[in-house]
Amino acid sequence: MMAEHGTLLASLVKWTLLAAAVGVLAGAGTALFLRVLRWGIDTMTHAPLPLLWLPLGFVAAHALVRWLAPEAEGHGTDRVIEAVHQRSGRIPLMVAPAKLAATVFTISVGGSVGKEGPAAQIGASLASGLASLLRLGRTDRRKIVICGIGAGFATVFGTPIAGAIFGLEVLVLGSLMYDVLYPSFVAGIVGYHMASQLGVQYFHQTLPTVPLPSERMFGATLLAGVVFGLVALALIEALRGAHTLARRIPGPRWAVAAGGGAALALASLLVSTRYLGLGLSTLEGAVRGEWVPPEAALMKILFTAVSLGVGGSGGIVTPIFFIGATTGSALAHVAGLDPATFSAIGMVALLAGAANAPLAASVMAIELFGPGIGPYAAISAIVAFTMSGHRSVYPSQVLGVPRRGR
Repeated sequence: MMAEHGTLLASLVKWTLLAAAVGVLAGAGTALFLRVLRWGIDTMTHAPLPLLWLPLGFVAAHALVRWLAPEAEGHGTDRVIEAVHQRSGRIPLMVAPAKLAATVFTISVGGSVGKEGPAAQIGASLASGLASLLRLGRTDRRKIVICGIGAGFATVFGTPIAGAIFGLEVLVLGSLMYDVLYPSFVAGIVGYHMASQLGVQYFHQTLPTVPLPSERMFGATLLAGVVFGLVALALIEALRGAHTLARRIPGPRWAVAAGGGAALALASLLVSTRYLGLGLSTLEGAVRGEWVPPEAALMKILFTAVSLGVGGSGGIVTPIFFIGATTGSALAHVAGLDPATFSAIGMVALLAGAANAPLAASVMAIELFGPGIGPYAAISAIVAFTMSGHRSVYPSQVLGVPRRGR
């Protein structure tokens, strides 16, 4: 008995130290990435004729990924999932700087992508490098890289618990790796603290008023989950369709990237520039209950699908947040409900449906918006998750346990 407890204690100490080291690396890497990204956005904001830079930025991002690290292609997280399942988490160290630079180019010029994919790849590749340095075995390498994924999500959004769970939940649909749960939590919490100490500031909007429980509110939340699930399906199919279409266009890939950037520049002139880049002002405005255009979600889906389809580099979760929040806002205005509440619910419910991560989405709602939103967000997230079936914005996600009742 004493020997067994001694072994368990040694394992606990080992994974506390390893996970804390991963958290420090991921927190520092994410802080650097966000600082460089802010510099790039500010620079392009003051540049002459900023829309003309869109094709050049896409070409630069495409060239960086192709020449330095093909593993950094696309929205990043899917490549990390693939590495965990097929290569025991072995990721070239060059992925981190290549993904950082390519994403900065894409977002700075206006590409409609997110910032979590690079953070996940930075955390995972640095964790893989640490595993190589310490000469860890295949099993331990895989576990430490999973910690890096969770720490990347935790540090980029300021949600240490939800980020850690998300890093586990996106790997296998229908199954949670409990043997990596503790180190993932440690990595996420340490990474969040590290990034905060390095000056990273996060958007947390505790909702001042949340509707009291009622039959009407329960029904509205449930029906909204259905809508969020259908919108998640639309996003998944749009991403897949844009990727397929872009691969069928003849000519060199850099020309396709340039053409996609030019198309986005033209579309923004015809519609609005609010759908370019991260779109944080529209997203945060929706969560505060401000009016947003009813077509905002559809426009963001199109802009994001084109950005990633033609070779732009970046994440997908930030656009998911934008699409979910604006969908929730539109629903609330049509049904006479509280726009702030349903924008917050939409943010996390669409994440649950598009990424098959209802548990992480429910916890994230509490971390971002306070405990009052928790029950509503959980209901809507689970319904959206059920509606989206086995589809996901991450094609490399493995099916663990088939869903019942379908």
